[in-house]
Amino acid sequence: MKLPIYLDNNATTPLDPRVLEAMMPYLTEHFGNAASRDHAFGWAAKEAVDFAREQVAALINSNPKEIIFTSGATESINLAIKGVFEMYASKGNHLITVNTEHKAVLDTCQHLEKMGVRVTYLEVNQAGLIDLNSLEAAITPETILLSVMYANNETGVIQPIREISAIARKYGILFMTDATQAVGKIPVDVETDLMDLMAFSGHKMYGPKGVGALYVRRKDPRVKISAQMDGGGHERGMRSGTLNVPGIVGLGKACELCRLEMASDTKRMKKLRDYLEAELLQIEESQRNGSKEHCLPHVTNIAFKYVEGEALMLGLKDLAVSSGSACTSASIEPSYVLKALGLSDDLAYASLRFGLSRFTTAEQIEYAISHVREVVGKQRQMSPQ
Repeated sequence: MKLPIYLDNNATTPLDPRVLEAMMPYLTEHFGNAASRDHAFGWAAKEAVDFAREQVAALINSNPKEIIFTSGATESINLAIKGVFEMYASKGNHLITVNTEHKAVLDTCQHLEKMGVRVTYLEVNQAGLIDLNSLEAAITPETILLSVMYANNETGVIQPIREISAIARKYGILFMTDATQAVGKIPVDVETDLMDLMAFSGHKMYGPKGVGALYVRRKDPRVKISAQMDGGGHERGMRSGTLNVPGIVGLGKACELCRLEMASDTKRMKKLRDYLEAELLQIEESQRNGSKEHCLPHVTNIAFKYVEGEALMLGLKDLAVSSGSACTSASIEPSYVLKALGLSDDLAYASLRFGLSRFTTAEQIEYAISHVREVVGKQRQMSPQ
């Protein structure tokens, strides 16, 4: 068994070899620009992009024309939130989101606040879920957008998306969701879930980095957004820039594989996750962070009392896990997501996020359990508490 073992698949997933195989021709002989309409090189690139758009749309049950390709979920989120406010500014200047959102949403909201937009940040309960009554109470005549992530990147907690979208529809508010952790891992259906905009990324579902997509509903209602990048009118005027053809091909193939293999992948990963979680919770003074019932099948977040967080991470040299979001791992602050769930600073620091993938093996899980037990035990022996 090769060390270290990678269990940080919420940060990024390995590229599936079948995805790389699909991409390779577009990195070599099929190098044309998809916007070049006068020769075979451009036609081949456009055909590949069109096919990938269909593959992406099939995974989430949308129309291919509702898929806008971007550089990743962060750009998709910025395009959705800023694009909606620019387009619908005459209708209101209030946005509702959640205090456990990814920084891509929170930082975008804070940017808009500097421009006079009013933002309400809903709190979550100890399980990591929002209160639907509080959501409805926060709506005003000025509210034009509701942004709630589908599944949390640190805890895996899944929000009640259908109930949230029903509230948004009741008040005629657009609903955007950051579904970066959910798409490709659990069934996400834009017609059943009724979101109006949805952001997701390739590298979270065994595709390449640097490519993602934004779903923009075309009818009931028809959603309009202002472009945040100008120059050429690509992607139906919503996102200019030469398309990343190899990346888009990879995203399309990754979506196809997830659509075909999600059920079997989920069953296997959930079995391994449940075993990992059960074994680690047998360690004294450990606890699961966030709802177990409403959670992604491949994720668990566990806190270990009486362990110093930095020493814990340093001790786990043969295990790639995280104590928070990859986007904030350089910060010395405790996870704001875990703090929102009511954890103390010390407990938030001493929490580990485990994210499994379709490539995770039972042997790796056994090693992870043994390694964590050993390191936690040693740290507690050294602790003065």
